[in-house]
Amino acid sequence: MKVQALVTGKRVHTITADSTINELVEKLSVLKVGALVVSPDGKKIEGIVSERDVVAAMPIHFHELDKLHVRDIMTANVTTASAENQVIELMNLMTDKRIRHIPIVDESGFLVSIISIGDIVKAHVGEIDAERNALIDYVQNPR
Repeated sequence: MKVQALVTGKRVHTITADSTINELVEKLSVLKVGALVVSPDGKKIEGIVSERDVVAAMPIHFHELDKLHVRDIMTANVTTASAENQVIELMNLMTDKRIRHIPIVDESGFLVSIISIGDIVKAHVGEIDAERNALIDYVQNPR
């Protein structure tokens, strides 16, 4: 299955690099998402920031969290993928890099959507379930 099947109609949420950590945490909470793409315009990717980044920053910057900005904790070297990639490719990439979100970009490198590990697991379980049902049908109804 191609990633395109998962991103059709899926909205991606962004935040700017100069947003405060308080704004980030509030946006993550309100949107009920685990990561936001850092972008000045919703197309160009400057980074990605997740709830993990906030937690990782706490021991080091706890006394100054209110002074930090997204640019201070975001991941600037972002792993991206295309809608043409296979879901299994993203599953392997996420496992190898130990990441939970991958922005999906078009041929120009502009942001199109985002895929989470939850999206990947749901798609994979759906494929396995379809195979299981096909095998059950084949065994119960031989031709």
